[in-house]
Amino acid sequence: MRSDSMKLGLTRIPHRSLLKALGLTDEEMARPLVGIVSSENEIIPGHINLGIIAEAVRAGVLAAGGTPFVFPAIGVCDGLAMGHDGMRYSLVSREHIADSVEIMAMAHPFDALVFIPNCDKIVPGMIMAALRLNIPSVFVSGGPMLPNMVRGQKMTVSNAFEAVGRAGQISPEEIKDIEDKACPGCGSCAGMFTANSMNCMTEAVGLGLPGNGTIPAVHAGRVRLAKTAGRQVMDLYIKNILPKDIVTSDSLHNALTADMALGCSSNTVLHLLAIAHEAGLTLDLKSINDISKATPHLVKLSPAGPDTLADLDQAGGVAAVLKELEKEKLLRTGCITATGLTMAENLENAVNLNSDVIRDMNNAYSSDGGLAVLWGNLAPDGAIVKKGAVLPEMMQHKGPARVFDREEDCTECLLNGGIKPGDVIVIRYEGPKGGPGMKEMLTPTATLAGLGLDNTVALVTDGRFSGASRGASIGHISPEAASGGVIGLVEENDLIVIDIPNNKLELQVNENVLAKRKADWKPVDKPVPRGCLSRYRALVTSANTGAVMSI
Repeated sequence: MRSDSMKLGLTRIPHRSLLKALGLTDEEMARPLVGIVSSENEIIPGHINLGIIAEAVRAGVLAAGGTPFVFPAIGVCDGLAMGHDGMRYSLVSREHIADSVEIMAMAHPFDALVFIPNCDKIVPGMIMAALRLNIPSVFVSGGPMLPNMVRGQKMTVSNAFEAVGRAGQISPEEIKDIEDKACPGCGSCAGMFTANSMNCMTEAVGLGLPGNGTIPAVHAGRVRLAKTAGRQVMDLYIKNILPKDIVTSDSLHNALTADMALGCSSNTVLHLLAIAHEAGLTLDLKSINDISKATPHLVKLSPAGPDTLADLDQAGGVAAVLKELEKEKLLRTGCITATGLTMAENLENAVNLNSDVIRDMNNAYSSDGGLAVLWGNLAPDGAIVKKGAVLPEMMQHKGPARVFDREEDCTECLLNGGIKPGDVIVIRYEGPKGGPGMKEMLTPTATLAGLGLDNTVALVTDGRFSGASRGASIGHISPEAASGGVIGLVEENDLIVIDIPNNKLELQVNENVLAKRKADWKPVDKPVPRGCLSRYRALVTSANTGAVMSI
């Protein structure tokens, strides 16, 4: 056992004594030691129920003959961090989570791990740690939040963000109703936002058991799944099935194919690039775009449509979506998964129970996927758009640039009526280095939607977007402004051309003019306090490579 290095031999008398201080018996020490990584805390709605999940995992590990130990991981709620300086720390937390799990599992050599994430950066951070450690691992999330009905309309947190822009159009009573009811309880926010996107990706790549992405947080099925995960990690331990056996080029292909069919958050691209990097695999924006062009868009959940994760679960979940893709031979189903079986075996009994929620190939929303990569002189190394949440009239757009070096300045301008139909908002110096931290831009995109401008105004940024963002919101522009990217040379009223169907993003400014601007360019320096943000700025790479650390 890996844990033998800590517990066997004459020199480990003090180690065994310390373990016995925990109340362990000799029999318990002789078993495989299983770490249960839980991101439970009392500030994130998606994490307040994770203590229940951890206890269920513990029960499963014990039933299968392991000795469980729960230890914590940090987490940032992107919704609560949105729109203020706290958002600088969200993407940064992904690296800290991966590092902290590595530290715990190397200092205390567990034989296997069960990961319990639920939101945004916590999921990819834990996956990165699992690949780095490469010991038997299973993931079980805390599950999605249920939606709620407010004045006859199904609502999620995106409606609460959009209420900011609608504040002048609706009554204070309606605003209070939305505030009180849009988020009815525990779970990761109810739409296909980043948290649920990554939980679905965990299932599609094979690290999570079937149901991981969609069983609601409050359903007993979530607790049963957690018990199964605890038992299953012991099976993986016995069979020596490791994360790098599961996360392969083929399984990443499957995850990206599911991503395109589901219309997931644009953040999945950022995180899957980082996950591939951690696994030692090659993945780039061109290959992602090739998968997008080959994959039909089958599901539209909030904010792109009215359905939520609970609806997807009732329709058959991620497995039913994968089954539709399997029928068209779009998947590589020989991949081994955390069940110990191949994806093909996992999908044998999967059924699409609602073709209104999960469309078949003949009735797809579009013949290509819900995400697209754009290139052009404004984004030589690429940019990402969640095209499944873009209105048809905004798929092609040309307009004058309105330039902001801070997200907050843009939001203030929006609320003061400074943005007009036809404009292209440019928010820069919010990338991985420039922010630093590559802030999400849900506040301005939701304000745009709330003001009714999402059908006439586009937004481009070297930052990124929440999965709850909708509209012609183009992020991850690479290179970013702080690294000398062309986005840093844009001036007020420059014309920008967006052509999503043809994957183009162009700044219509003469190359000689851009060269002159480049010669005069001085980067905007945003001071950061000494600590993790300054270290992050020094080490982080570009968004088109997953914003991973350079060392």
